[in-house]
Amino acid sequence: MTERNRTSTRLLTLLSLLQARRDWPGATLADRLEVTPRTVRRDIDRLRQLGYPVQAFKGPDGGYRLEAGSQLPPLLFDDEQAVAMAVGLQLAATGGAGLGEAASRALTTVRQVMPARLRHRVDSVQFTPVASHRAPEVTPSVLAALSSAVRAHEVLRFDYRKDEAAAGAPVAAGPTPVITPNRIPPPPRRVEPHHLITRNGRWYLLAWDLDRGDWRTYRADRITPRLPTGPRFAPRDVPGGELATFVNGLFKGSTDGSDAWPCTGTVELALPTSQVTPYAYDGIVEDLGPERCRLTLGAWSWIGLAAAIARYDADILVVGPPALADAFRTLAHRFTAAAATTSPRSAR
Repeated sequence: MTERNRTSTRLLTLLSLLQARRDWPGATLADRLEVTPRTVRRDIDRLRQLGYPVQAFKGPDGGYRLEAGSQLPPLLFDDEQAVAMAVGLQLAATGGAGLGEAASRALTTVRQVMPARLRHRVDSVQFTPVASHRAPEVTPSVLAALSSAVRAHEVLRFDYRKDEAAAGAPVAAGPTPVITPNRIPPPPRRVEPHHLITRNGRWYLLAWDLDRGDWRTYRADRITPRLPTGPRFAPRDVPGGELATFVNGLFKGSTDGSDAWPCTGTVELALPTSQVTPYAYDGIVEDLGPERCRLTLGAWSWIGLAAAIARYDADILVVGPPALADAFRTLAHRFTAAAATTSPRSAR
């Protein structure tokens, strides 16, 4: 390898290292590149001449960092980064963030400057995301405003739409609603924004509601931020200390920080385990023999839990608790009443 090729290869390796983390001590870079600190300084100067804003910092382990510049210099991607970027940009179109067109243009732009080898790998990553429902999109400006308030720890005020129709859902045909001209709009929400999260294709803001004195999740597609933001606040710890566990618990109806359903019961089903497990979701299925199993499942309410278990086409034995048996009795009365009635339409 010629000296020029060795220098070019070393510059690419140096640039990759600088992009991998913020601060690099000069001695560490020299060890990684197997050159002297003087050679590292010369290579840093070469990168600066190419437009990369590499800054030196002082201290016991003085070194270098790649700063943000006024222009975007050429970027360096290895094979794994290129594939990850292609997957991420394609997923952005279905992530509910309103970035589909921008993500497509970004992938096209980056692809044009890739070497043929990486371009071939990126083009080979083709897939079709299929969602069970179309998640409402959130405008990038709203996501940016929420994320900025979260990062700055500043109180956020916003208007919140509760109904699906206001959020862009189809409106069923019917009489024109009566508009009351003197109706006073609800006051804006005041919250301490803590986390911007995405779940099942939807974006949510997890925040401490100052007026209600409790944790709340708000759908980002229904939020209209009010600017400017309020004073800074000291971040709170979520109950239990684990964000994912706490958020999952909130969506299950838990308020104590645990990832648990408020209603959990156990039944025995006259079905083999193989026919129950695929549809048990986060439930626990235990094998009791060739044609019988035990299912432990949770839900928001006892009626909801009984209805979920009733979906299985099999005889049911309630193991416990008694509240689950009561829920089955309530459903039995409702179903019996429903079976005894016949609407004129169904009769025809």
